[in-house]
Formats: sequence, C-alpha cells, structure tokens
Amino acid sequence: MTAAQTMELHKSQVQAAVEILRAVAEMIQSVGQILSGQLYALLMGKMDIETYERMISTLIGAGLIRRERSHMLVWIGGAR
Repeated sequence: MTAAQTMELHKSQVQAAVEILRAVAEMIQSVGQILSGQLYALLMGKMDIETYERMISTLIGAGLIRRERSHMLVWIGGAR
C-alpha cells in the first residue's frame, strides 16, 4: 500500500467516525436524555464498549452532553 493509499484510508476512517459521532449526538439531542446502557444496547452490534466510551467522552468533552451519576446522558449542547 502506498503512502497516498494509506492517507486516503485514514481519511475515510476519520470521516466515518465523525459521521457516527454526529449521528449519535443527533439521536441524544432528539430524545433529550437516554440511559447510557440503553444507548449502548442500540449500538453494541456496531462498536465495542471501549469505542462507545471514547465516543461518549468525546461528546462530554465537546460540551454537548453530560453524564449524570445514574448514567443518564443528557443533551446540553443547545436547541432541541
């Protein structure tokens, strides 16, 4: 694989990850709040728990959601 092919592969992987992150954020936004376990149950066939936790941490770090002590994920990123 050439360097250009490797860069293109990485670019497409990053784009796919951003699209998944956006879709999950939009889902949380549309419902307002959801239990983390319930959300993971919907996604577990698509990603492992480590990937899920990194995704949630990214959304928290971006200021779009907060995780309450009850593991409730609450949309805080703006208009619903």
